[in-house]
Amino acid sequence: MSWPRPVPVVGDTTSAAQRAADPGGWAFRSEQRDALYAILASRRDIRRFRPDGIDPGTILRILEAAHAAPSVGHSQPWRFMVVTEPATRERAALMADRERHRQASGLEEDAERQMLDLQLDGIREAPIGLVVCCDRRARAAGVLGRATYVDADLWSCACAIENLWLAARAEGLGVGWVTLFRPEELASLLGLPDGVETLGWLCIGWPDERPPAPGLERAGWSQRQPVDEVIIHERWPTDGPHAPASRLRAPEPSAVVAARDDAHRLLTPPGSLGVLDRALERLDALGIGGEEPVQAVIAAADHPVRGRGVSTFAASVTREILEATLAGVSLGATTARAIGAELLIIDAGVDGDPAVGATPLRPRNPRGDLATSDALSTADVDRLLGGGRQLGKGFTGRIVVLGEIGIGNTTVAAALAAGQLGLAASEVVGLGAGGDTGTLERKRSTIEAALSRVRGKEGHRLSDPLMTMAALGGPEIAVLAGIVLGAVEGGSLVVLDGLATSVAAVTAVQIEPAVAFHLVAGQRSRERVHHLVLAQLGLEPLLDLRFRAGEGIGALLAAQMLVTVARARDSAARIDETAGRQPSDLGTRPERCTPEAPASPGTIAPSG
Repeated sequence: MSWPRPVPVVGDTTSAAQRAADPGGWAFRSEQRDALYAILASRRDIRRFRPDGIDPGTILRILEAAHAAPSVGHSQPWRFMVVTEPATRERAALMADRERHRQASGLEEDAERQMLDLQLDGIREAPIGLVVCCDRRARAAGVLGRATYVDADLWSCACAIENLWLAARAEGLGVGWVTLFRPEELASLLGLPDGVETLGWLCIGWPDERPPAPGLERAGWSQRQPVDEVIIHERWPTDGPHAPASRLRAPEPSAVVAARDDAHRLLTPPGSLGVLDRALERLDALGIGGEEPVQAVIAAADHPVRGRGVSTFAASVTREILEATLAGVSLGATTARAIGAELLIIDAGVDGDPAVGATPLRPRNPRGDLATSDALSTADVDRLLGGGRQLGKGFTGRIVVLGEIGIGNTTVAAALAAGQLGLAASEVVGLGAGGDTGTLERKRSTIEAALSRVRGKEGHRLSDPLMTMAALGGPEIAVLAGIVLGAVEGGSLVVLDGLATSVAAVTAVQIEPAVAFHLVAGQRSRERVHHLVLAQLGLEPLLDLRFRAGEGIGALLAAQMLVTVARARDSAARIDETAGRQPSDLGTRPERCTPEAPASPGTIAPSG
């Protein structure tokens, strides 16, 4: 006797036998598939819009499509903020205009002009603005699937945007995704609470263009890569794919050579200033004069690793030094004032409430002690790096000096150096400020545990600079890495201080190799691994005075020396290479001037 299979009235009504007999039976009809692929292929980023209104029912349909997107742990973290108020849209458009000019100033000259020629948003023209917000207030560990990939909530929101975009295309609407905002400014404009982040601004309306290809491709900005170049099988190959193209501004070879040639015209043997000569040539090649004051940046943060006994100082010392710096009386602040430097002070995560008077750029997610858990979430690394980058872009064409404050951050910096350079704990551990033998051993064991944790199970993470920063870094180091990237985009020269600022620079170089030319090592500290980090950057320090102070003091003194010698060189005599007689060897003593052998007129020209 046989019985019919019970068929549920809800849910999956198919049987295993049915699915085995027709594995492809879940597919849509061919004409439906063709329509979907046509929509995918014709999706465009629209910048020009008609002013005509949109039926509310149509808007609701595309928002329902967005709401049908996949989300990690079915968390549905998206929130759709519809903006139609003209005043809000105008303020948003002004923000985007400012940021477009900021970003353009950091590109190669041709790319800068091209970017300014492009219409990159339709905020004023589109009848509807839509800001997709990600509500991240739930702790990652409390959402299924986010404990390991903490940014999966952001990815979920990106899926919602894609759903909306495709649905809008099917309706004949255009969508433009605008990310020309400083996230904190856009969040402030919309009154977002802490823990809710934006994914940019979507312009929605009837398109006043019907582009057959992506706009940036038609404008010659980039081309779509062949699909076989982005498909990888099994494991990442050793010979590719290549990193995405960077348009970061870097000095032309002609500028580098011209700076060197000018140095050789000085009435002094070539290379007579040693390491300073190379730093000055970089300064000249970047076209940085001595008119602008030095810009100093000091970032402060506390670290959970302090609880493992890696420092002899109380954690409260970080805030005390930060408050003294804000009051202008710490050694870092007084040194900056003594050389006439402008000072930006960043609270990158000091324990307690944000420090009054400091620029706040602090982690939002729980932080680990290195040995048992990651120092930072990847979301915080992205945010701190991006925030630092935006700040750094404001230092156009200047000498930028980096400094830091943070009890326990020599342990963090040493661990990060080990991860970056592939070293063992025994190769990177130094005493830090005021340490002893016991402190040294606790630092070593902490770093060994951290490296074992990261390399033992997830060693591949250390090939990614951002993942390495999350696993082993600190918030002030992430902020300073961003400052380096932004300052370089603005054509500045960056002077590094101790180990923490140097490992920040390593991260920046790993992200953008062109950064390396813009770096100068202000000093070599007493930290054991610092010289290896400088070697990784290809730098020799201007000073080697065994500093332990931090706060950018060594870098400030080096920057002042750099400025002083640069001004001296500008006023120094130069060889007139058009004169009839020139010294054949500047390394030998010139002919003595006597009545019988007067100096030839015109052999030396004053600087111009």
